[in-house]
Amino acid sequence: MCLGLPMTIVETDGVTALCEYGGEKRRVSVMLLSGAMVGAKVLVHIDTAVRPLEEDEARRISEALDGLEASLNGEDCDRFFADLIGHEPHLPDHLR
Repeated sequence: MCLGLPMTIVETDGVTALCEYGGEKRRVSVMLLSGAMVGAKVLVHIDTAVRPLEEDEARRISEALDGLEASLNGEDCDRFFADLIGHEPHLPDHLR
């Protein structure tokens, strides 16, 4: 399984961009995006920015990743998934 990271573009030349997430910086391709600008949030898979993200979506992905890390470390992760606690999951018809 591959996870995408919500990264912020720090600098770009239009072909690649230096992006940052959680204190880590890496150079990624932005060739799938048009007009990638400094400060923009992008979803990065395998060193390729695959799509732009709205601030809220980037925050939710980051919180989910933090929750997964907490869970893997045996820590309480309920605060990261508060919107899911006490709710039945809504599954698409093909998964029921």
